[in-house]
Amino acid sequence: MLLLTLFTAPKPFVDPHISLIQTNMLRNWQALGPEIEIVVIGDEPGIAEICSKQGIRHLPEVHTNPLGTPLISSIFDLARSVNESPYLAYANADILFLPQLLPLIHRLGEEKKRFLAVGQRYDLDIHEPLDFSGDWADALEQRIQQEGALHGQSGSDYFIYPRACFEHIPDFTVGRAGWDNWMIYKARREHWPVIDLTGALTIIHQNHDYAHLPGGIVHFHQPETADNVRIGGGRRTIFRLSDATHHIYDGKLRRIPLTWASFWREVEIFPLIWLRSRLLGWFSFAIFHPVKAFNEVKGWLAYKLKQLSKKT
Repeated sequence: MLLLTLFTAPKPFVDPHISLIQTNMLRNWQALGPEIEIVVIGDEPGIAEICSKQGIRHLPEVHTNPLGTPLISSIFDLARSVNESPYLAYANADILFLPQLLPLIHRLGEEKKRFLAVGQRYDLDIHEPLDFSGDWADALEQRIQQEGALHGQSGSDYFIYPRACFEHIPDFTVGRAGWDNWMIYKARREHWPVIDLTGALTIIHQNHDYAHLPGGIVHFHQPETADNVRIGGGRRTIFRLSDATHHIYDGKLRRIPLTWASFWREVEIFPLIWLRSRLLGWFSFAIFHPVKAFNEVKGWLAYKLKQLSKKT
């Protein structure tokens, strides 16, 4: 029985290293078992050929922004349309999962009707084709222990959620920053549990450079990142993994205990997620972060004056 639609929007299969790690990704996902349908979205060079070779469903007709970059809204809609799996998961095309994934989704589904599951990754240098036969999971676990480095809480590489969630998503641009933060903000705003799976689900990020991006500039500094932040509702919607509400502890889903810092963070975001007021959310931010708020206002005024001078 189909449990999960696991989908992604890869980069072009042109650069040899990018092609290698994306091929590793597809083979890894296929090794997770028949309860998963893999969906690859986009018409970048090489995608159709690798999907045909691997026998993977390929949906090329994705909507893009004026620069030709695929839109998250279209990617998520296409993945939702292919079947009626109770759960969906988007992951970046350089991510490898271990077999913990499906049992964990079964467990979460037994406890919560709606949720967003995210977590940190292990960064690993991989420069060779991986073998996903035999005891491949144990081999990867051992390699992580020897060579892997746990990434910080910035950025999210996968999102697992029930079909009832995220039915409508803004037109974010894939491969740029900002939209992943909005996913956590949206879940918190809807009062769905945001579950940090770091301690329960091991995922691997295959390291790579950013030569595929315009100018080789990291995605945080791409112009489309600013568009993502604006579309998502501004800087106040930049939520992080530290804003999660639950985790797996001692084998059970539990609410994350409040610390002094997280308590005041909850106070700060209360107007934003409970009163649903961006204005009050900004004033709350200004109270907690007066220097940052002042600099934001100063930057906004400078931008407006620059725009005004252009018109005159």
